[in-house]
Amino acid sequence: MRTTVAGVDLETMVDPGLGNSCYLLDLGGGRALAVDPPRDLRALRLPANRRGLTVAFAADTHLHADFLTGARQLAATDSATILASAAGGRAFEHHGLADGDEIDLGGLTLRAVATPGHTDEHLSFLLLDGAQPVGVFTGGSLIVGSAARTDLLGAERTEELARAAVPLAAPTRDAAGRHRGVADSRRRLVLLRPAGRGPNLDDQPREDQQRLLAAPDEDTFVHQLLSSLGTYPAYFRGLSEENRRGPDVVTAEPVLPALDVDAVRRLLADSAVVVDVRPVGDIATGHLPGAVAIPLRDQFATWLGWLLDPATPVVIVRNPDQDPAEILWPALNIAFEAIAGELRGGVAAWREAGGEVVCTRLVRPGDVHGAVLDVRQAAEYETGHLPGSVHIELGDLSDSIGTAPGRPTVVMCGHGERAMTGASLLQRAGHRDVAVLVGGAQDWADATGQPLKDGS
Repeated sequence: MRTTVAGVDLETMVDPGLGNSCYLLDLGGGRALAVDPPRDLRALRLPANRRGLTVAFAADTHLHADFLTGARQLAATDSATILASAAGGRAFEHHGLADGDEIDLGGLTLRAVATPGHTDEHLSFLLLDGAQPVGVFTGGSLIVGSAARTDLLGAERTEELARAAVPLAAPTRDAAGRHRGVADSRRRLVLLRPAGRGPNLDDQPREDQQRLLAAPDEDTFVHQLLSSLGTYPAYFRGLSEENRRGPDVVTAEPVLPALDVDAVRRLLADSAVVVDVRPVGDIATGHLPGAVAIPLRDQFATWLGWLLDPATPVVIVRNPDQDPAEILWPALNIAFEAIAGELRGGVAAWREAGGEVVCTRLVRPGDVHGAVLDVRQAAEYETGHLPGSVHIELGDLSDSIGTAPGRPTVVMCGHGERAMTGASLLQRAGHRDVAVLVGGAQDWADATGQPLKDGS
């Protein structure tokens, strides 16, 4: 998305899978500022190359937990100066900033504003034209319809950081005596360039998130923020430290080596895991035994990082029309660098070599019979689910296989992709009679005329 700020162009690049936004601000003279660039710079490079821009400054608002920073990459390729919090303790060359510090961008000024909460060292970047504020890059401190999660540094600090995120300790009133919510109280964060869409990974922001910034007082703000927090991917727990150390610079385009069946068998015998990225229908017709199905889509990296250890070697199974770059770059973006290659010839080659496959039944919304396992997140499940269904979030399923139904089971989510992943995890654990619902809870209600049940 392209907008104009202070007479210069601003490009917004949104990662629809991670929900992160990065920004490219044209500073004139072929120079640009990049804010919160990810390691996967492809989206940022498109407008930069189109407009002949070199990134002179790469600003990180905080130590990201959901993706690796691209600031070091831009320092290597564009000679960009990295701007980041001095309190972050980054182990690579950067210009450390504290609250109130300013950087001359050449006509515009960038002022660091301490905004703790999401992380301790979080900065927002206020953009000034002379003395006039024209916008602010809020990073993870404020996001669309909400404020960012405050539980990434451990449960024992969640409420403390939530209170640090409250703009003012008490609500205020405007000149007419009308009450202002907490988000309206801090004038320096009025013009927003928010980071992303909110804590939920698969659906629209919930009503309580939309109400958050209108909270009348600190306690209400904190309660609403904490109640909106769902679970998050396992890889979030380690990525901020990798960002503190600094990710390696990528010196060449990643490639996906082709592996023959014998090579794949050797890797599997040595603890590798097959990740099948084909569409749901293709996976259903047969996948390698033990494979984890993660259909390739915007959320691919999220589920790869949630379900697998980044040190585990991975063998990819894909269709010929699926771009390897759309597998490799998202993986690199979350520090998954152990992708060994892909099965040459795919499942057909495996079958021709005598390999067995596992098939999965697909069922329509009106044909659901037997036990139902719902793998959506808790907030989704509570808004409406099939009566009698068992709920285990997909991210918890590997550790909760023992509580999953052991009889013929239909796995469901919102559309079918997560359900196929869940089915593959059950099959990997030895479950045999597993089916996937193509559709979601409302599709079932529409097809059967029966009401959904809400609540946990």
